[in-house]
Amino acid sequence: MRTREIINLADGARLGPVGDADMLFDPDTGQIIALLVPASERDGLFRRRFLTVPWASVKKIGPDVVIVDIDKMQPL
Repeated sequence: MRTREIINLADGARLGPVGDADMLFDPDTGQIIALLVPASERDGLFRRRFLTVPWASVKKIGPDVVIVDIDKMQPL
């Protein structure tokens, strides 16, 4: 999955490759809660900002892309 590109269905934007994203897991169940996708802007010199993509927003995982449907992404 690391080489797949994340595409937002709502606006067609490329959010970046899955390999650059991190995942949030529920510590009790081990289920994926969200993808954390690095934002293009940074918060200071070294601190990177991330966009939170809830796992429920993942619509399709294909051989080349991951399709998500997000109207407004929340920065983290």
